[in-house]
Amino acid sequence: MTTLLAPQPTTKPPTGGARPRRSRTGGAWGAIFVAPHAIGLALFTLVPIGIALVMSLNDWPMIGSPTFVGLDNFTDLLGSRTFRTAMLNTLLFVVLYLPLNVIVSLGMAAWLTPKIKHRQIFRVLFFLPTVTPIVANAVVWRMLYQPGGAIDATSQTLFGLRAPDFLADPHWAMIAIVVMSVWQGFGYNMIVFSSALDAVPENQLEAAALDGASPWTTFWRIKLPLISPSLFFATVMTLITSFQVFIQPYIMTKGGPGESTITLVQFIYNQGFTFQKLGLAAAAAFILFVVILGVTAVQFLGQKKWVHYD
Repeated sequence: MTTLLAPQPTTKPPTGGARPRRSRTGGAWGAIFVAPHAIGLALFTLVPIGIALVMSLNDWPMIGSPTFVGLDNFTDLLGSRTFRTAMLNTLLFVVLYLPLNVIVSLGMAAWLTPKIKHRQIFRVLFFLPTVTPIVANAVVWRMLYQPGGAIDATSQTLFGLRAPDFLADPHWAMIAIVVMSVWQGFGYNMIVFSSALDAVPENQLEAAALDGASPWTTFWRIKLPLISPSLFFATVMTLITSFQVFIQPYIMTKGGPGESTITLVQFIYNQGFTFQKLGLAAAAAFILFVVILGVTAVQFLGQKKWVHYD
């Protein structure tokens, strides 16, 4: 007795050039969902950048008609001693503030392990300066730094010496602003790092302990590579905000003494709203935009060597 096998249906493999037809309904819904973000990006980012570029090419007074001057505003900026000083001061602030912020926030996050009692209370306390208005913080720190303030009084009580007049001394003014800024801003990164450290798998930590790894080796060899995406995110965001520092020097020193703490954003503010040179202010703002864009691009190119997403 023979058994007849039914012929199996054959399926044609898809040809190389054929593509599945997209659903028009799905494409329409996609465009609807993307539209609010695209419109917001165009209105609040691309259009202002275009307007700033146009203004930077004109002599644009606060009141009156603009006059096209080409690249004269950029030429004037490069020849301005105050602009170069503001750029150097901004770079100095970034170089001091960024590593200090990351080190302090990472150290506090490493200390606030789940084994610490009242851990949540400490996290709230350390995060409070971040959500407190920065103007209020700057005013309080200005009172602490001034002669006869809390720091000066403590120094005289403990050591019998007067503390430096931090905000009036050009050698101390920028350092004082950096210290205040780190105190103000480390809480945000601390929360980011603390959450990342909590997500490190326990089995890897237990394996390291069985192999006899010290706490420092465990942190350096296991925890730090695993939280490298969070470290990269915090570094990028902190670098961008540090280039835009304005309120702290404006409230505490007004850019002084002399020009020792004037920053690029304060220079832009002075040109636009004090001297009413909107074209020159727009040119300086465009230079700051290009600098931030370039530094951020370098960070994204370099992250392939040290950030692990596995």
